[in-house]
Amino acid sequence: MTEPKQETLDEGQPLIEHLIELRSRILRSLVAVLILFLPLFYFANDLYGYISEPLRAYLPEGASMIATEVASPFLTPFKLTLVLAIFLAIPYILHQAWSFIAPGLYSNEKKIALPLLVSSVVLFYGGIAFAFYVVFPLVFGFFTSVAPSGVTVMTDINSYLDFVLKLFFAFGLAFEIPIATLLLVWTGATTVDNLKNKRPYVIVGCFVVGMLLTPPDVISQLLLAIPMWLLYEIGLLFAAMIRNRQQESL
Repeated sequence: MTEPKQETLDEGQPLIEHLIELRSRILRSLVAVLILFLPLFYFANDLYGYISEPLRAYLPEGASMIATEVASPFLTPFKLTLVLAIFLAIPYILHQAWSFIAPGLYSNEKKIALPLLVSSVVLFYGGIAFAFYVVFPLVFGFFTSVAPSGVTVMTDINSYLDFVLKLFFAFGLAFEIPIATLLLVWTGATTVDNLKNKRPYVIVGCFVVGMLLTPPDVISQLLLAIPMWLLYEIGLLFAAMIRNRQQESL
């Protein structure tokens, strides 16, 4: 009578161990975010001044950003600092995720999964940098130049932060397209030739996504759609290289 109970305990133990390890990984990630957040919060106002510079550079003389809510002067820099801490902690968070799933991967899967993990982080940061240094000056220059006569552009600080965070996520995720393309081919979900045949639909999809994720102006839509298409082509190139190597090793 005791043997079935013992087998049940032996089968349940690995699951409990995995859950405990998962909790440990999550707690470590949260602590990493907190460690980054605390010193950054001291410079919260300076960080907001830096992030808002692309808009403030194009404001008319005598105009400034405004806070329309009572708590905005405190909560908006606080939110920016928290998001920045999460962004900076992404490599460590992904390292914790990798340490959790790596023991269950085969050696050939580890060889390609780790470079993809590192590349995804670099591409995400690259998308954010592209948005901040290339897209923002063009977009804000356009928006401030088309203001009707007699209207002074004075943007709310919280609305501005929500706007730029949306674009950061949009461009950061858009720059992950090569990784998604490689994963689709590597897992066998599709082939390089099939993806090439669907290129016209992908191009149209890039412009649709650019229209949905960016402000209603042609400049920002093009600045998101065209890089997405080029990154798709880069993903096809690397996927073809991986396919050729796999065929040579067979």
